[in-house]
Amino acid sequence: MHEKSIELLNKAAADELSAVHQYMYFHFHLDDLGYDLLAGLFKRTAIEEMMHVEKLAERILFLKGDVEMIPAEKTQYITDVKGMLERARSMEEGSARDYNLWANECSANADAISKQLFESLVADEERHYQQYDTELDNIAKFGTNYLVLQSIERSKNVAAPPAGA
Repeated sequence: MHEKSIELLNKAAADELSAVHQYMYFHFHLDDLGYDLLAGLFKRTAIEEMMHVEKLAERILFLKGDVEMIPAEKTQYITDVKGMLERARSMEEGSARDYNLWANECSANADAISKQLFESLVADEERHYQQYDTELDNIAKFGTNYLVLQSIERSKNVAAPPAGA
């Protein structure tokens, strides 16, 4: 009865797993470069995407399906900050578009709860899109100085002696 919903929920889980892998890859590289704010953004988003996988898996299991834990795409090895943000923005835009369509499909198949789950995911994906879009705007406005400020801030924190030392 709910085969189509299970299929769509698994597609979404695969999409979310791809995002987790991609964003953690970006987090590692940005952290290595000293870009703490962007590294933290990618890490927090990856954790949020993991929570999405959990919600999707719970719904799949409730519908008596099996959770397919296979990422939809391989991680892209992008080490350029602008390229990372463009890739992330594109991923979020695609997810929001797909989840909107899939919410409607679940509704057409009388599965209101899966529809609501997809709608809640759309809201998160659009927020993520906006965050990455804002970062791209900042880089466009301020150039590499925007990134240099993050690196300088880390240097100050690393160079500062521990309190009470």
